[in-house]
Amino acid sequence: MDWDKLRVFHAVAEAGSFTHAGEVLNLSQSAISRQIGALEESLSLPLFHRHARGLILTEQGELLYKTAREIFSKLAMTEALLTESRERPQGPLKITTTVAFGSLWLTPRIKEFLDLYPDIQVTMVLHDGELDLAMREADVAIRMTPPRQPDLIQRHLLTMNYNVYAAPEYLKRHGMPRTAEDLDNHNIIVFGDDQRASLPVVDVNWLLGAGATASRLRRPVLEVNNIYGIYRAVKSGLGIAALPDYMSPETDNLVHVLPELKGPSLDTYFVYPEELRHSKRIAAFRDFLLHKIQETP
Repeated sequence: MDWDKLRVFHAVAEAGSFTHAGEVLNLSQSAISRQIGALEESLSLPLFHRHARGLILTEQGELLYKTAREIFSKLAMTEALLTESRERPQGPLKITTTVAFGSLWLTPRIKEFLDLYPDIQVTMVLHDGELDLAMREADVAIRMTPPRQPDLIQRHLLTMNYNVYAAPEYLKRHGMPRTAEDLDNHNIIVFGDDQRASLPVVDVNWLLGAGATASRLRRPVLEVNNIYGIYRAVKSGLGIAALPDYMSPETDNLVHVLPELKGPSLDTYFVYPEELRHSKRIAAFRDFLLHKIQETP
């Protein structure tokens, strides 16, 4: 199988059209079309269904794309390792974590990391789902659950707890709850049920049941499928919610309600592929994270 044609096929499958693949490869649409046609002719089977709205992989095309994607992801990882300096960490580093942790804890500390390692080019992907590290959708991840893939290295970073918060203006209007049972008479903001996002903890909406009486079912005033969104709703004065304590710098303008009430713990992990075990960029970022966590009260 011709390597150049396979490279073009991979780009077309990723882009979904000859035009967009041509922009990526800096080739004309006709050149892309000829390469794909020649590859299909050599294999004696079609790889794409051609439609006016774009291209759709055939069953055989899906099989070839899966293999090509694995090959190119491994090549990209190998290239990154080969070009990394022996003297100083350098090169691209793609980091993924949740929207809330990335926005409120990690992003404010990235400047210090880049000051220490100016030759590393950082890209951050904030997403509440899990990107596939083995397929190089990211180089490293900071996750709130242990990885399920067996070929990933994990390092426990810290264990956090949930605390209950409300805005001062909310408490001025609705009063301060003195016991967990008092939450029956308050607006509760909870994590929304969205299968596209992984839950931050198993019992994420524990506040709905904390001290609740059997005679009254608590209904949330708002459901949000993102911890950062919950924080913004609490800050606006809408209601009371449980927030992880990595948000503590952001909660200075909120009131810690029912301090004796503790929610589930949240374990955070630093995760990366086995192939990047010896990467200096990965080691530099891991050590930086551990140092910043030790500094955090």
